[in-house]
Amino acid sequence: MFSHTAILSRPFSYNESMAKRNYLIDGSSGTGKSSVSSELRKRGYQTIEGDDELAYRGDPETGKPTDAPGFQYHIWDVDKVREIAANKEYEVAFFCGGSRNLHKFIDVFDKVYVLDVDSETLRERLDRRTADDWDVNDTVNTTEFVLRLHATKEALPEGITINTARPINEVVDAILEGIKV
Repeated sequence: MFSHTAILSRPFSYNESMAKRNYLIDGSSGTGKSSVSSELRKRGYQTIEGDDELAYRGDPETGKPTDAPGFQYHIWDVDKVREIAANKEYEVAFFCGGSRNLHKFIDVFDKVYVLDVDSETLRERLDRRTADDWDVNDTVNTTEFVLRLHATKEALPEGITINTARPINEVVDAILEGIKV
């Protein structure tokens, strides 16, 4: 699903302007990162869908691509993240998604928002997912695995928690209030 070659060869232009202020929207699978990104785009904000535009399977320390299955190998291209964040034409940009090598580039973000939702709602969202939403062939990244990670918060960065068990417009309003746009 996350091919290093496919990501690096996609027709996304990294010369597109990003921002003077960069924000990360993170959270477990199913908490609403893609929905937040979509709503922010509708409102005219610059967004990067990290899971689609920056992600590949690789070693979190070296960045070396791997075909190994598993959540721990879902990483972002560090050089591309830094390149995008360094472009200062726009006032605000949002990077939406999760990465196991976040420690390699977290310094580019002015704030980190961590999306959260109750376990029952999360299970309902995960159960509705299709092969287009995540790699259903990954025997490690299952609903139960995501629920365990969600409960422990072990794979999430520190940040401002945003409850996503409400309409998406209210979720995005809460994020935008936090950055005072």
